Amino acid sequence: MATITGIATTYNCPNYVGELFAASPEDTPFLSAIGGLTGGESVGSSVFTWEGYDLRDADDSRQRTEGADATALEARARFSASNVLEIHQEAVAVSYTKLGATRQVGSGASATQVTAGTVPADELAWQVEQKLKEVARDIEKAFLTGVYSNPTTNATPRKTRGLINAITTNTATTTHKAGELTEDEVLDLMQKVWTAGGMRESETRTVIVNATLKRALSRIFLKDAGYRHTDRNVGGVNLQTFETDFGTCNIMLSALMPVDKLVVASLEQIKPAFLEVPGKGHLFAEPLSKTGAAEKVQLYCETGLIYGNEKAHGVLTVAKG
Repeated sequence: MATITGIATTYNCPNYVGELFAASPEDTPFLSAIGGLTGGESVGSSVFTWEGYDLRDADDSRQRTEGADATALEARARFSASNVLEIHQEAVAVSYTKLGATRQVGSGASATQVTAGTVPADELAWQVEQKLKEVARDIEKAFLTGVYSNPTTNATPRKTRGLINAITTNTATTTHKAGELTEDEVLDLMQKVWTAGGMRESETRTVIVNATLKRALSRIFLKDAGYRHTDRNVGGVNLQTFETDFGTCNIMLSALMPVDKLVVASLEQIKPAFLEVPGKGHLFAEPLSKTGAAEKVQLYCETGLIYGNEKAHGVLTVAKG
């Protein structure tokens, strides 16, 4: 199986009979939990910003005496963070013959006719649907691992900063591989995030991992430590939970997470940003002009990641292998 370059025809995209199964994972749990392709915020610019603030450290020696003069003047400064939208643009084309040959199986000289219609019945709609799934997977990957790029010309594309690369404060590295990871190494990262003000919302404090580190977490917190676990729904995504010193945490399993990264995220601070195209929306499919005997459709979306205060998240890098 491979991507078809060019127009889908009865030769390069033959029909088969029987039930149709997906051979690739289609889930995008991170994107779905923070709003999906239909949620998020319309920003009206290819470069977008958001604000944050912090409070001074608490002190038990700021008491004042009776009749004292006013204290020294103070105010809190705000900080600004920014990111960019990236363009996801894809196109599919299906020949007129392919659209109409709904009772043909095989291709070329081996093609035969069947009495009943094949699956899918509408080839163009099916191809658009699969392309939309591919775009969602690309966005999930970009939102997790994207490397920021805001070029000065249109010679190269803009790239949004993904969550992992956005985290600069609460970072940790271990020489342990996933199978050797310890409870303290995970809890130390959580403590960094909690101390910096993250992980305060019980419903959205989430650990995001790939399959290898998911097994490590299950070993550490569920098997060895015997912590209680349940399930909960976050943004339409069913997540397993486990108890820690910092409260109940969700475990999000994403096939698109790097195998050596464990992310602690405060999901309530994260959402997609979109650009609304007048009269079309922020994610749309539209027919392309006719240049031959085929139907052509373009999918278009401009999106980026709002990740809130980067101190509300953390990332642990484990040794590979």
